[in-house]
Amino acid sequence: MPRQPIHSDRAPAAIGPYSQAVRAGDTVFLSGQTPIDPATGALVEGDIAVQARRAFDNLRAVCEAAGGSFDDVVRIGLYLTNLGQFATVNAVMAEYFHAPYPARSTIEVSALPKGAAFEVDAVLYLG
Repeated sequence: MPRQPIHSDRAPAAIGPYSQAVRAGDTVFLSGQTPIDPATGALVEGDIAVQARRAFDNLRAVCEAAGGSFDDVVRIGLYLTNLGQFATVNAVMAEYFHAPYPARSTIEVSALPKGAAFEVDAVLYLG
């Protein structure tokens, strides 16, 4: 099955040898999105809620470029540099998703690109 790269100018350009997302059949695998402002390429300033909203907005842009929406997300991964901020990120996620919610993992990591405190990736099903 051929891989189809997906790109959105409304999300930050990839900072390495990868695509923002790749579609294989009815499934779209979205690369991690950090709180980078796509217009400036800089990390947004603000608390974890501000960072999470920017990352979710970036992820939504790539979902839409793939022909989907957050309603099509079947799995999401959250990466935080401080799990003490879990409740805040959880509340922000609830602004973007509604039941039935996607499957999810939440993982604390020691560091993220460009000093971000949050990153999110996802899998869409468009069948």
